[in-house]
Amino acid sequence: MTENYTALYEEHKKLGASFTDFGGWQMPLKYSSELAEHHAVRNSAGLFDLSHMGEVWVTGPDAAAFLDYALVGKISAMAIGKAKYSLICNEDGGIIDDLITYRRGEQKFLVVPNAGNAKVVASALAERAGSGKDGGFDVTVQDASAETSLIAVQGPKAQEILLRLVPAAQHELVTDLKYYAAVDVPFMFGGASHDLLLARTGYTGEDGFEIFVANDAAVALWQALVAIAEDGELTPAGLASRDSLRLEAGMPLYGNELSLEGDPFAAGLGPVVALSKEGDFIGKAALAAKKEAGAGATAGRKLVGLKGLGRRAGRGHYPVLKDGNVVGEVTSGQPSPSLGYPVAMAYVDVEFTEPGTALDIDLRGKAEPFEVVALPFYKRQK
Repeated sequence: MTENYTALYEEHKKLGASFTDFGGWQMPLKYSSELAEHHAVRNSAGLFDLSHMGEVWVTGPDAAAFLDYALVGKISAMAIGKAKYSLICNEDGGIIDDLITYRRGEQKFLVVPNAGNAKVVASALAERAGSGKDGGFDVTVQDASAETSLIAVQGPKAQEILLRLVPAAQHELVTDLKYYAAVDVPFMFGGASHDLLLARTGYTGEDGFEIFVANDAAVALWQALVAIAEDGELTPAGLASRDSLRLEAGMPLYGNELSLEGDPFAAGLGPVVALSKEGDFIGKAALAAKKEAGAGATAGRKLVGLKGLGRRAGRGHYPVLKDGNVVGEVTSGQPSPSLGYPVAMAYVDVEFTEPGTALDIDLRGKAEPFEVVALPFYKRQK
C-alpha cells in the first residue's frame, strides 16, 4: 500500500510519535502513553492530526438534490452552517462509508469521508453526478483532500484554548457554535490572520472542534495551538487514544462496525436512512427491503454494547456466546480507561440484544462474562 504523509508528519516525529499505517497513511499511534493521551482528552484537551481524512466539495445548482440522491440522508433539509452525519451506500444497501456533510451555502457542501475510503467516496460521487435522471446533475465534485489538513482539539478545555487564537471581537463565532455546525473563523497565528472553517464535531465523546486548514498553514496552526496552551493543558494524541475514546462513546469505526457486508439497520443507524425523502437514492430499494425484512429489529444481528463483568477484554472477531453457543462476534473491544472495566461492541443475534442480557465472549477458549448495555458506554458531563 502506498504510504502517504500528512503536512504535520515532521511535527509528530519531533514529538517522538510511534507511527502506524492507517488507510495508507503514516499516522501517529501514540506519542508517549496512550492512556495519558486518553485521560488528557477526558479531563483537559487533546490535539489530533486528522489530515488523513478526505475533503470533497460538491457545488452547483443541483448540489442539494444530488447529495439527496448520492447519500442516504436528506441533505437538502440541512440549514446553511449545519452538519449532518450520513452514509454512502451501494445499490445493494452495503455501506461504502460513513461521513459528515457540511452545508456551506445554498449550492455548496463539504463531504468528509474516512481516510481509507476518501478516494473511493470521491470517485463514487463523481460517478453518481453523471448518473442521475435526465443525464446527470449540474454539480461539480472536487476532491480537495490532497491540499487540506484537518486538526482537532477535543476535550473540556478545547473552547478555552481555541479562543486564545481568535480576536476578542469574534469570540461569539466560537462560543455560539452549536454541535454539528460549522463557521468561518479568523485565527491569528504565524503573524497573520487566517479565515478557517471551524466545526464543532468530533470522534471522542467530548466537546471539541475540528479545523480545516490548507496544508501550507497546518504546521503554523499546530505550533500555535501547542504554544498558546498552558503546561499540561493540551496533549498531542494519536490513533490509539482516538480509538479508545470513540469506543467508550459508542461511535462506529468503518472496517470494524461498518462495512459493505453490513447494513445501517443492524448497525443501529436506521434513523440516518431517509426512506421517506422524495425521489430515488442509491440503495433505496435494497434498504427498504432490508427494513421490511426486520434487519436489526426482528431478524439477523444487531450492534450492541457489552460491559465486561471480569477483568479481561474481548477483541475484534472474538466469538460471542450464549450458553456455549455462538450468537455473535465482537467488532471492537478493550479495557475502558475512563470506566475501569472492559467494554466491547459486537453484532449479536437480535433475540439476545436486550440490555441486561448475560452473554460471554470466548477469550481464546475461556468464556468471559459480559452483559448487554445501552450505548454509549460513556457520556460527558455537560
